[in-house]
Amino acid sequence: MSASTPKKNSFFGGAAILTASVIVVKLIGALYKIPLGWVLSDAAYADFYTAYDIYSLLIIISTGGLPVALSKMVSEANALNRGNQVKKVFSLALAAFCLLGTASFCIMAFLPQQLADLMQDSHAAYSILALAPAVFFICPMSAMRGYFQGHAQMTPTAVSQVIEALCKLTIGLALASAFKKSFEDEAMAAAGAILGVSVGCLLGAVYMYFCYRRHSRAQPRCNDEPEDSRTILATLAALAIPITLSSSVIALTNILDNAILMGRLQDALKLSLDDARTLKGVYNKAQILYNLPTSFMVPLTASVIPHVSAALKVKRRRQAAQISETALRTTALLAIPAGVGLFVLGEPIMRLLFSTTAEVELAGWMLSVLGAASIAVCFMLVSNSILQAHRMVALPMATTVIGCALKLAVGYVLIGNEDIGIRGGPISTVVCFWLIALLDLFIIKRTLPRSLSLGRVFLKPAGAAAAMGASAWAVHGLACKAMLALGVKLKTSIFVVVDQLGEPVLDELGKAALSRTGVALSVFAAIGVAAVVYFALILVTKAISKEDLALIPKGDKIARILRVE
Repeated sequence: MSASTPKKNSFFGGAAILTASVIVVKLIGALYKIPLGWVLSDAAYADFYTAYDIYSLLIIISTGGLPVALSKMVSEANALNRGNQVKKVFSLALAAFCLLGTASFCIMAFLPQQLADLMQDSHAAYSILALAPAVFFICPMSAMRGYFQGHAQMTPTAVSQVIEALCKLTIGLALASAFKKSFEDEAMAAAGAILGVSVGCLLGAVYMYFCYRRHSRAQPRCNDEPEDSRTILATLAALAIPITLSSSVIALTNILDNAILMGRLQDALKLSLDDARTLKGVYNKAQILYNLPTSFMVPLTASVIPHVSAALKVKRRRQAAQISETALRTTALLAIPAGVGLFVLGEPIMRLLFSTTAEVELAGWMLSVLGAASIAVCFMLVSNSILQAHRMVALPMATTVIGCALKLAVGYVLIGNEDIGIRGGPISTVVCFWLIALLDLFIIKRTLPRSLSLGRVFLKPAGAAAAMGASAWAVHGLACKAMLALGVKLKTSIFVVVDQLGEPVLDELGKAALSRTGVALSVFAAIGVAAVVYFALILVTKAISKEDLALIPKGDKIARILRVE
């Protein structure tokens, strides 16, 4: 066994643990946000997301770059067996986290109405206040996550994420329902839903603290001399600030984009605040599913940086290149089919999950467009991690600024157009993230030629996904026709006076059969066939390798069963 094998296995093992946890967390999240869409009106759902956008920006400012910098410095110190350096790096980083968390908490706790007014949604103040504790508790929790990721131990992070998700599901939904019944203002229901996030962050932080205490006590004594505090803080800042700025650009853009969206709907299109909130709520519901594929990139981004950094630290450049290419290829295998599926089945999925949503056809159209954008977001996230691991932190920030500036400009123009309106939001998202992703991939290809082969990374997954999308579209269309014909036949057999009803009535009766069971059957049939087609094609074309399967639990065993080399 080569010297590099343990490191590569730890990369795949860490990614596998986080992948499994993300799957669980996202399933729980779906059980939370989809029923939440039934509990909350579209307008209240907009309030929920307005508060979340502000929370996301403050979280990124407080924790965006520090966990990455911390995991990188811890992994490098571990590679050199410098235990005392690890302890000092963590203690200084934790102090910085707590300071930033306190400042962010004060902003949300004491200025909720001012923040809501800035977002052109005055009803969101209650939700902003309910999220204030979460922004404090997540800061020390993020520090401890970075510590464990630097030790290539992903289990504590995974468990804490599940704890957060379960609290959102149980406490958030319960409070949303209770507040909806107890208060006349529907914005209070959104605040109740989001309060579950704060409770989840508190319990997750408590769990991580006990994990850290147990781990730190088990560490052997070391005799290394740690660097002085000023040097460590300078290194942390040098690594964290560019990453934070790069991440903050997207979060800040989301805030500006939503403020522009609400402002243009009310000013340019002359909609009332409630009508604008309703349309934004429809858009936000489409964004739930759009965000799912990008969430599965978290395991890759969390694992790429420390392991590529550790490999480069001990001069294993070939190993670093192999990990980078595997991460990109895995991104293609996951992101492209997910995006194609959302693009092809956007409206049927929205009808299935949010049939009571106002303007469900509009929501479906927006989900289809956002599906195309989700592919680019996935590549952007992983590409940024690869560049950051190679200490090229300024370039991702530059490409992100360019893309986000274009997004704001395109969104401002399109949303204010009466013929386009809120459709300009998803269109500007596609333009933004495809530009960023292409620029990032171009930089990787030019500066790290060994880490990117266009054929290995893109062509086979894209071809398989295209065939998958075509099969999903065809199966869904055929299933819809079959359900419609069945609905008409059933209704015809029931009504004896068929001639009095007339053909248009029968047609409507047939469509009614599609509204519930028919839609579900046609969507599930399309997804099932598409999954089989895609899986078969990636095996036949050998688009997936044994190393790719190692990213999932029991991947080696699956590779043996499928005879993947």
